[in-house]
Amino acid sequence: MRVTLKTERQIEKMRTAGRLLAYVHRQLHRALRPGMSTLDIDRLGEELIRSCGCVPNFKNYEGYPASICVSVNDEVVHGIPAPDRILREGDIVSLDAGLIYKGYHSDAARTWGIGRISEEDARLIRAARECFFAGISKAKEGAWLCKISGGVEDCARKYGFGIVRELAGHGIGSSLHEDPEILNYRTGRPGIRLKAGMTLAVEPMITSGKPDISVLEDDWTIVTDDGSNAAHYENTILITPDGCEVLSI
Repeated sequence: MRVTLKTERQIEKMRTAGRLLAYVHRQLHRALRPGMSTLDIDRLGEELIRSCGCVPNFKNYEGYPASICVSVNDEVVHGIPAPDRILREGDIVSLDAGLIYKGYHSDAARTWGIGRISEEDARLIRAARECFFAGISKAKEGAWLCKISGGVEDCARKYGFGIVRELAGHGIGSSLHEDPEILNYRTGRPGIRLKAGMTLAVEPMITSGKPDISVLEDDWTIVTDDGSNAAHYENTILITPDGCEVLSI
């Protein structure tokens, strides 16, 4: 395993990358409405990223064809935008996006409701966000990586939601995916010790039903096996001596 510690100059670039990605997410959220296609979201997202002088890091990554992963309802992650996939009142949609600023990546995801949604879906969305903050609450230099995983798991179980086990967070920096892998549940192993200067993408993915998932025939879109809805919340963070800094919020 090779975990990189960023210099102050590299951290400043990642702070900017995170700040710009947060702006993109805010603008996408404002634009969401019933009748919008998932391709509309992707086109707007790419336009926003490029208007910031950045490059969408998902586009063509390992063959992914779009700039924004747009996942609706039971789609957990990696939904491919399409002109005939139309958002409707009551849907929930997860937007996973990233960009490259001067050679450094940011990565963040949000789940939003379209119009008026069910209380259960609103609770699921709140829980995904809360799981993220529970996970990072004890992240600081010297802590074990498992503290993040355990915090996410405890929060999801408090709500009674399923935790997707096959997908995980990751290190991030000059590459979109770096070591270490960051699970959203405990394995009984502590993992590595966190060090100041590490940059990580922490991303709880939870379901309102069972956590079992499958990949659709497009080889990208991941859905829940039981058709239950899913929520995804992610940010890029920086480990510091006495805590962590969220870079993409």
